[in-house]
Amino acid sequence: MGPWRGAQPAVLLLMLALLMMESPVSSMDVLVTHKINALNGTTVKLACTFTSCYKVDNSKFAMNWTYQETFNDTEEMFMTYKHRMTVLRTERFGDRVVFSGNLDKNDVSFTIHDVQLNDNGIYNCYVRNPPDRQQGKGTIRLNVLTELPPPRDSTIAVVVGASVGGILALLILSMVVVKCVRRRRKQELISDEQKIEEEGKTEGDGGTEEGTKHAYSLPEDKY
Repeated sequence: MGPWRGAQPAVLLLMLALLMMESPVSSMDVLVTHKINALNGTTVKLACTFTSCYKVDNSKFAMNWTYQETFNDTEEMFMTYKHRMTVLRTERFGDRVVFSGNLDKNDVSFTIHDVQLNDNGIYNCYVRNPPDRQQGKGTIRLNVLTELPPPRDSTIAVVVGASVGGILALLILSMVVVKCVRRRRKQELISDEQKIEEEGKTEGDGGTEEGTKHAYSLPEDKY
């Protein structure tokens, strides 16, 4: 029961991937580890990657990292990308935060050096990659420890987890392809409907006046 218990998270991830393949496309996917433990005084990387049907356009891409002590507290932005990556110097982090991702690989991770106990809290990764119309979000809870927990023997769990992980990777890749195809078809249908509507209004006016123009904008940033 012990080794199998350690492998349960991998099985749950596999089931989650299967459910996601059947769910409707609502937004881009932001991938994070939802809970991270770090030892006080060490360096920790908070990884955040995203999947999108479109290549990153630096002139349109937008990203924010925010921090909050609890979910009820106001979010404090400490890193942003609009045309270029900017790390905001805050009283909490000073110069201990650096960008450690790679936009060419859809990676917007960052690293905290010399982790402090007051770095405990919730880190939110917001991503927008037009022409994807939805904003993606990933949330990480960072726990700063004063000492590491005792090691456990999880050899069998690692073997089982690695096997399931390979299958999971293939499922996620298939899921992304399916979602991209659905999303592009949906956006093409929306564009076709807009064209038909505009042509109908032009004909209704007898060609003497231009049809009313409609503005379609992306959702506002939640930053």
